[in-house]
Amino acid sequence: MPIASLNNLSLHYVIEGPIGAPVVVLSNSLGTELSLWEPQVAELTRYFQVLRYDTRGHGCSRSPEFAYSLEDLGGDVLDLMNHLEIERFHVCGVSLGGITALWLAIHAPQRVLSLMPCNTAARIGSEISWNARIEQVRQHGLASIADATMVRWFTESFRHNNPVRVESTRRMLLHTDARGYIACCAALRDADLRDAIASIAAPALVVSGTHDPVTPPSDGHYLQGTIPSARYCELNAAHISNVEQSEAFLQAMLEFLGAL
Repeated sequence: MPIASLNNLSLHYVIEGPIGAPVVVLSNSLGTELSLWEPQVAELTRYFQVLRYDTRGHGCSRSPEFAYSLEDLGGDVLDLMNHLEIERFHVCGVSLGGITALWLAIHAPQRVLSLMPCNTAARIGSEISWNARIEQVRQHGLASIADATMVRWFTESFRHNNPVRVESTRRMLLHTDARGYIACCAALRDADLRDAIASIAAPALVVSGTHDPVTPPSDGHYLQGTIPSARYCELNAAHISNVEQSEAFLQAMLEFLGAL
C-alpha cells in the first residue's frame, strides 16, 4: 500500500498504467475513498498513468488534528506530484475533488494540462448548511447522515436497481474518519472560487448530473460560462455521476482527453 509522507501528512495513493504516458489524477468526493474510481480505471490505464489518492482524513490517509482548507487539499496534490516527480497532469474530480481540481487550475496553472470538475461548483452549499452538517456528525456520527447522503448521491431508480453498489458506497462513507470528514466539511464551507475561476486557462470539461440536488446543473452552467475554455456535459445522474453513469462518464472523459 503506497503511502507518501508529505509535510507531516501520510497520503495513501495508487498509480497504475504505462510508464511515460500522460498522468491523470482522480480526486474523490467527500466521504469516499480512491476505490470510487474503479468503474473507470481499467479503461483509463490503457492510455494514461492514473493516479488515485485518498483525500486527507479519508480512507488510509491520515487525519491531521486541525481544520483543513481548500488550499491544504490542493497543496496535498501538488506535494504528492512533487514526491512522485510528476511535473504536469490532467485532473478529474467529483464534488470535493472537483473543487480541488478548480483550485489546482487556478493556483498551479503551469502544472494542470486540463481539468474535469464534476458534480461540483465554485461555491458548494452555504455556511449554515455546512455548520449544521458538522454539528450533526460531531454529535451523532456518520451513521446519522448515511441514508440521507445516499439519497443525495444517487437517484431513486439507481438505488433500487443497484443496491450492492449503493451499499458499497455507503460503507465507504461509514468507514471515513469522522474528524477528517468534519475537517473537509469546514474546507468546503470556507471555499469560494467564484471570483477566481475566470482566470483558468486550461481546457476544461464540466460534468453535471441532471438530478443532482447538491450541485445542480445551474452550478455546472455557471462554471462552463465563466471558465474561458470550458465545455459542458450533463449526465442522467444525481451527485456521484461517475458511479451512476459510469460508462457515459468514462466515454465523456476519454473523448475530452483524446481531443486535447
